[in-house]
Amino acid sequence: MEIIPKAKRVIDTYNSLRGQRGTWESHWQDVADYMLPRKADITQKRSKGDKRHEQIFDGTATHALELLAASLHGMLTSTTSAWFSLKYRNEMVDQDDSASEWLEDCNKVMLQAFSRSNFQQEIFELYHDLIAFGTAGMFIQSDEDDDLRFKTIHISELFISENQKGLVDTVIRKFILKARSLPAMFPKAELPHDIMEQVRNNPQDDVVILHAVMPNEMGGIYENNVNKPYSSCYVHEDTGFLLSESGFNDFPYVVPRYLKASNEIYGRSPAMNALPDVKMLNTMAKVSIKAAQKQIDPPLMVPDDGFVLPVRTVPGGLNFYRSGTRERIEPLNIGSNQPLGLQMEEQRRKAIRENFFVDQLLSVQGSNMTATEVMQKQEEKMRILGPVLGRLQSELLQPLITRCFNILLKQKKFQEVPEFLANQVIEIEYVSPIAKAQKSGDLSSIMRGIEVFGAIQQVSPVFDYLDVDGLVAHLKDVIGLPAKILRSRAEVEQMREQKQAQAEQMQQMQQEMQMAEAAGKAAPAIKAVADE
Repeated sequence: MEIIPKAKRVIDTYNSLRGQRGTWESHWQDVADYMLPRKADITQKRSKGDKRHEQIFDGTATHALELLAASLHGMLTSTTSAWFSLKYRNEMVDQDDSASEWLEDCNKVMLQAFSRSNFQQEIFELYHDLIAFGTAGMFIQSDEDDDLRFKTIHISELFISENQKGLVDTVIRKFILKARSLPAMFPKAELPHDIMEQVRNNPQDDVVILHAVMPNEMGGIYENNVNKPYSSCYVHEDTGFLLSESGFNDFPYVVPRYLKASNEIYGRSPAMNALPDVKMLNTMAKVSIKAAQKQIDPPLMVPDDGFVLPVRTVPGGLNFYRSGTRERIEPLNIGSNQPLGLQMEEQRRKAIRENFFVDQLLSVQGSNMTATEVMQKQEEKMRILGPVLGRLQSELLQPLITRCFNILLKQKKFQEVPEFLANQVIEIEYVSPIAKAQKSGDLSSIMRGIEVFGAIQQVSPVFDYLDVDGLVAHLKDVIGLPAKILRSRAEVEQMREQKQAQAEQMQQMQQEMQMAEAAGKAAPAIKAVADE
């Protein structure tokens, strides 16, 4: 069968990316074996449902990885509160009531779509991959029932490439289907005779499929579903047959890296940093278990004669020996130093916990701590993961929110866009707990400044230097207050004008009353003068 150029391009790209990824696979397999065994299917293919904890003798690393994944989930994409909001780049437009109301409605629709879809369980899986392997991938597509559909891709299926900006713009996913699923998944494809024979005769056979999403080489104006900025091709690997061809207006994958060297494509993770300590701890735990077994059930020293073998060590066992001999069965003293072994193991556990920030994430709060001290502890906890936030915002959160916004906009889930908002740039503001913690320093400085100004105000009017409107706007951004609980600047100006008008009216009425009162007092005096 002749392979068409588009399918050949996919296969050639896949072979090139597979060669570049080869050195990472053994590293990922080691990490998965010791810290994420349920995903240890990279270089070793195992049966589904089999036991995968044979190499783990101490669960410290496994528990630490779970804790860090759960912490990232709660601090970046919380299930209990909004973790992002939308605003306009143009500040004048952002202050317009109708524009803000439309954008708030979009924000509400997006959060509802996230809650209704499978986003929470899939993003939690992505955090596990990110912390274990340093690289994770998620595919985002529209869904007829839930509007959005997410799928976290197993690291063994993911092959990526970067553009000149260091952003992932090419993803090839290698996955397996049952042969009988091909006609249903690709109903428009005219399957060749060889594939149809396999579907009919061996429907349960595994079929390897390559799904490639990469920049479209066509360029120019994108008029149809195929000619779009990103091409999407499904290829049957064995035959090179092009099963399906389409395109995307924006990149449908998000591929974050936890940490990344400038000359590498795939990321590195806390689990990779902890891997030497994890291997050492498991070896030490294995030796300690053997030493404990020897102490609890030690080898026995038995005289060469005088006893009737075998030696029975079970409870209630009887051992026969010759009468009159003084020789006895004695345990062999191996001279092990169990406390030293436990101390060395605890040192390795501490190093592993430090790699995963366990001590900071589970900091003990004393009973005598004040509310301010507890808040400061929480802020310190959030700041520890702050350096990771920048990369996750640019490679995970921003493309994820942008992709979902475009899908919902295409589905017409938002209200009709006002005409004056045409060509306005919308920006993303992160209001997750970890993002708020990054701004907590500004809030502390502001509160401290107000306290100092209040003390000086008794001597000099220093509050005249404060721009109250600017202060309120800045506090709104720092604290993350929703716009619906604050009045717009136009409403505030109108209220101020009304109050000023009322004050002027009251002042005028008081002046008129004072003049009338003065006139009333003057009238008797004039009369008295006239009588004289």
